Amino acid sequence: MRLRVEFTTEPFDLDETPAHALVAREVVEAAELDAVDVGPFGNTAEGGADAVLSAVDALLRKALEAGATRVSLQVNVIGEGDR
Repeated sequence: MRLRVEFTTEPFDLDETPAHALVAREVVEAAELDAVDVGPFGNTAEGGADAVLSAVDALLRKALEAGATRVSLQVNVIGEGDR
């Protein structure tokens, strides 16, 4: 199964990227995902179910440890194959 996750971390800071946002970016960029799109107001990543779910677990844990007070995410099934 293939999944797409869309996520944001808060609180926002328009002047400087918060530590929790940088950590979230590092987690998804280091994960074994097929596609990652990181932006200032939202992020997406796609891949096999195991890779996406592992990345989500790490993202939640590390972003909260780095000061996030809210993490909003949505996970969608986008296909049946691993790739």
